[in-house]
Amino acid sequence: MVVGLQPVREAIRVHGAALRGLALDARDSPRVDALERFARDHGVTRVERWPQGELDRLSSGVSHQGAATWAPELQLTALDELLADPNLIALALDKIQDPQNFGAVVRSAVGVAEAAVIWGEHAAAPLSTAMVRASAGAVEHARLCRVASLVTALSQAVAAGVRVVGLDARAPSALSELDLRVPTVLVIGAEHTGLGGAVRRSCSELARLVPTRKIDSLNASVAAGVALYEVAIQRMKSAT
Repeated sequence: MVVGLQPVREAIRVHGAALRGLALDARDSPRVDALERFARDHGVTRVERWPQGELDRLSSGVSHQGAATWAPELQLTALDELLADPNLIALALDKIQDPQNFGAVVRSAVGVAEAAVIWGEHAAAPLSTAMVRASAGAVEHARLCRVASLVTALSQAVAAGVRVVGLDARAPSALSELDLRVPTVLVIGAEHTGLGGAVRRSCSELARLVPTRKIDSLNASVAAGVALYEVAIQRMKSAT
């Protein structure tokens, strides 16, 4: 289930006629009307107008903005496939359990560096309607990798020669001091607890984003955006 004007628009853009239907608010709305035209232009044939109360019930409390659709299941990428990418940039999420944070991280991953996102299946928010809504549709374009154990996945990455960098505000080295032009996984912990001990030990190194004395951590999606920007800048410079 995908709800919200922008998430639904991206689902239409990616899946088109493969969508199993589109439910739109029956009330007059130029934005909803424009979305209906966009959907029909992309081959969506089953478009229905629903009362607002029905959309409210359908979305289970997630803000729908008058639009909802049934999309195909999100496709996941195998870890081995990611680790074989010579240009790998990925975020690994350690216990990011808030769907808003999870979705916002995915949005940063796609928007800043087209980075993959790796997370443990038992220690993160699920791929829910709320998470998809928070990504503002970016999840439709993301490379998603769900693993049984994040610790094991990071250990595999290190063994494969990937630079696995855990973000830690107290690390002695700054992220900007590292060579991030090689295959890289950036590991982000929960906002209040940081990286777990086992996850921390699975990283090849730790690095801080910026020197600070006033706060110990940033919101996960902010940290992801800042870290990925550093990776993107380094790689852009090396390409010129």
